[in-house]
Order: sequence, then C-alpha cells, then structure tokens
Amino acid sequence: MFTSNIAAQAYASARPAVEPAQGLPKGVTNAASEFAQVMEQVDTASMGAMTGKNDTHQLVQSIAQAEIALDAAVAIRDKVVEAYQEILRMPV
Repeated sequence: MFTSNIAAQAYASARPAVEPAQGLPKGVTNAASEFAQVMEQVDTASMGAMTGKNDTHQLVQSIAQAEIALDAAVAIRDKVVEAYQEILRMPV
C-alpha cells in the first residue's frame, strides 16, 4: 500500500531526472524568452481591447505575430522530434 510519505519520497527522488538541463545554448534560451514576450504582448493587447484601452487593429496585429511565433515554435519542435527519432533508429 502506498502512503503519501512514500509517494512524496518517490517524487523527490525522481524530480532531478526531469529538471531542465543546465547550460542550454544561449540561442535556445533567447528564443524561448522572445516567444514568451510575444505571447505576453498578445495577452496585454487582448486585455486592452476588452477594456477599450486598445484598438482592434493592434489586437489583430499582435495575434498575427503570435500565430507566426507559434508556427515557428511548432516547426522547430517537429524538427527536434524528427531528429530524435532518427537517432533512435540508428544501429548501435
């Protein structure tokens, strides 16, 4: 039978295995922060449009930028997954 104490200990021991790797390339961290910034701008523009502080043109423009950023992030993710699958297919 599992108790909450055993589950907490198992979680604590497994947590380092899923932490992000330290020392990621600077380009990756910059791209992630820029992506987050674009998404934050969309949130700000949408909140401004809902409250009447921003015009709808600015909202549409920020949504278009977010869509481009999201498409780029998905394309990069797909390429990384494809490369990982190719590595797995390599004979050892």
